[in-house]
Amino acid sequence: MSTHAKRERLLLADLLESAGPEAPTLCDGWRTRELAAHVVVRERRPDAAGGILLNVLKARLDKAMAEYTAKPYEELIQLIRTGPPKMSVYSLKQIDEAANAVEFYVHAEDVRRAQPDWSPRELDPVFSDSLWSRLEKLARLTGRRSPVGLVLRRPNGQTAVAHKGTPVVTVTGDPGELTLFCFGRQAASRIELDGEKDAVAKLTTAKLGL
Repeated sequence: MSTHAKRERLLLADLLESAGPEAPTLCDGWRTRELAAHVVVRERRPDAAGGILLNVLKARLDKAMAEYTAKPYEELIQLIRTGPPKMSVYSLKQIDEAANAVEFYVHAEDVRRAQPDWSPRELDPVFSDSLWSRLEKLARLTGRRSPVGLVLRRPNGQTAVAHKGTPVVTVTGDPGELTLFCFGRQAASRIELDGEKDAVAKLTTAKLGL
């Protein structure tokens, strides 16, 4: 059975291919070529991918990114489609699902929502529940830099606290939209914000995410 991660991987590859190598994305400073290189480096260069989070490995990451960005775009797309090498931890189905379902969903939307004619796609209920489950676990991590108290709320009333503090802003939306919001794509997410005006303004420009 196809996992959510596998489905989102193939969708991301299709979107990158259709957009071409020079299309804009929601990732600051990245066009589709850089985004494709990032995905490949993350899976195929674990010695460098740690630089995404660790400054001590930043130079190694920059070098790997430069090398992969220079590769033919079609090659990058094929590497994304075929997935990680067999020896990679990402080749294990459970790890792939846990680590990549959200990653590929967010990056697919990075490509889709950077286009002027985008519209939200309807996610199936099982995938929405899966995203919510992941978001509950990651909420405190993605919201740690929030300048205000941050509560996430699904339309069905389920909530998760992403950051304690006052004043509090409640962000309401479907799990996919809340995921994008918490991963720093506030401006592109379809959500409702409830809180003091100044607090809402601070939250919408805060650096959220991992």
